[in-house]
Amino acid sequence: MSDSYVVTGGAGYAGGVVAAHLLEAGHRVTVVDDLSTGFREAVPAGAEFIEGRVQDAAKWLDPSCDAVLHFAAFSQVGESVAKPEKYWENNVGGTMALLAAMRSAGVRRLVFSSTAATYGEPVGTPITEADPTAPTSPYGASKLAVDHMIAGECAAHGLGAVSLRYFNVAGAYGSCGERHDPESHLIPLVLQVALGRREAISVFGDDYPTPDGTCVRDYIHVADLAEAHLLALDAAAPGEHLVCNLGNGNGFSVREVIETVREVTGHPVPEVVAARRAGDPAVLVASAATAHERLGWRPSRADLAGIVSDAWKFAQQFAQQREEGRS
Repeated sequence: MSDSYVVTGGAGYAGGVVAAHLLEAGHRVTVVDDLSTGFREAVPAGAEFIEGRVQDAAKWLDPSCDAVLHFAAFSQVGESVAKPEKYWENNVGGTMALLAAMRSAGVRRLVFSSTAATYGEPVGTPITEADPTAPTSPYGASKLAVDHMIAGECAAHGLGAVSLRYFNVAGAYGSCGERHDPESHLIPLVLQVALGRREAISVFGDDYPTPDGTCVRDYIHVADLAEAHLLALDAAAPGEHLVCNLGNGNGFSVREVIETVREVTGHPVPEVVAARRAGDPAVLVASAATAHERLGWRPSRADLAGIVSDAWKFAQQFAQQREEGRS
């Protein structure tokens, strides 16, 4: 028997791919998105769509829902520094309204899209869920505040919740890939150079204590991420707030990503070394041991060339759609 799930922010990148996986597993899916950063065409065929805000959850959430997968959040670190009030109002205030609506409707399972930004500057590598949380931006702080809010909801009201702290999500799944505006993620930015839409890629610092001097990051394929969400639904236990990191457990440097893009696309990718960015740690790599143990999750698409290949296919399709005026 299929379940009925609500995916908030399901017109976005990760939310759209998770919604597609839920549909493929035979479930009923309702996507709720205000389209402020998402795209109507990213909502997978077969999902019901409600254009609405999380703050208005009491209007659209009802007891027929078996669980909520919550992706609706603003996620630009730089913007959060310039406009912190936007992030508190949406990410924290919106989730507070969602939790109240879930309590009222008797919806007792939640999977929350959290982030490695909750950790801030890491104390070591790989990062575990037991490491200190000291976010360095209002974005990371807003996500950590929501984690605390969820923990209280579980303890007081019996909610079963899993917070998944993503590291660097990448790749594409079918017609759903990264199309942020503005784009801030490394792989799609390097692919823009390969497409001729950007002259060169900036390498912010090449004197870090890493094998090639550039920052090392943990990349997780968006389809692996989606599979973790479906496993998290089964793992959500009444009264428990489970926190799991999601990553490959391996790091790739900025220069490794650039060279992989060159190999996959066959295009030259000029690079320009720039000054380090304030607050950029040398290495950010996850320990996903908790996800392995508690969810039974292991990434199966950990190869960087495969991740880049999927992202490249989507980037070419999206570029063609732009040229044809369809997007």
